[in-house]
Amino acid sequence: MADFSIADVKKLREKTGAGMMDAKKALTEAGGDIEAAVDALRAKGLATAQKKSSRTAAEGLVGVAVEGTKGVAVEVNSETDFVAKNDKFQDFVRSTTGVALTLGADDVEALKAADYPTGGTVAEKLTDNVATIGENQQIRRIKNVSVPHGAVVSYVHNAAAEGLGKIGVLVALESDLGADVLEPFGKQLAMHIASMFPQALNADGLDADVIERERAIAQEKAAESGKPENVQEKMVEGAIKKFAKENALLSQMFVMDNKSSVEDVVTKFGKDNGGSVKLTDYVRYQLGEGIEKEESDFAAEVAAAVGG
Repeated sequence: MADFSIADVKKLREKTGAGMMDAKKALTEAGGDIEAAVDALRAKGLATAQKKSSRTAAEGLVGVAVEGTKGVAVEVNSETDFVAKNDKFQDFVRSTTGVALTLGADDVEALKAADYPTGGTVAEKLTDNVATIGENQQIRRIKNVSVPHGAVVSYVHNAAAEGLGKIGVLVALESDLGADVLEPFGKQLAMHIASMFPQALNADGLDADVIERERAIAQEKAAESGKPENVQEKMVEGAIKKFAKENALLSQMFVMDNKSSVEDVVTKFGKDNGGSVKLTDYVRYQLGEGIEKEESDFAAEVAAAVGG
């Protein structure tokens, strides 16, 4: 019998997340050498991770972090919602978001190459997670915001834990007012953003392809009206202006009163508090938006739910 104890098996499982039988087998083959067993399990896990990397990861968590006048949002995906509840996965998203805040760059590859707090790189920790948790996981995107003075305020909708959830929002408020004054107001703006899903800060920032698609739809509707061409042109331009107003954050009606634009509400807040406030940037990350899930992914979720 190999020279190792139940305590050694437990220690190996804690270090790798491997199952009981896999841990015992690895220790047996390694002659009781825990580090050699870790390497053997990691090698096996890496091979497993490569097979899993082709599977769609559309669940997971959005992490947000703020420090002073800067903040960051990071989306990390997994295959199923069950993994989002895993403490190991949550710790990874939280720590990776912290690294991203320090890094200050909107570059996934740079983040993956950065040092992970407990050793190695973020990419290496991610690969270890894939091996031990047993699902494909990916760092999908990062967005930093900052202001020279004022506050960056965060909000998480459907929070799974502190700073982690399904929708993560950051609001950048450039102001001469203190953070204690800006925080509650920034939270209201962040809740508006979570609810109203603006596509850009202002009309100029709206995606040109989206505008052209809306224009084509408006032109088709106008043509069906049978009205004179000059009237149709006005109908199209009116439709585009309406779309821009409803989808650019600053021109949206503030959800809290539905009477004033967000821009007007921000300006009024500054005046009412004896200072100036300008909403200069924001982030709204909704988990999995834009990712098409394959039919097999839903089958995998069902299998995971019933232990298959």
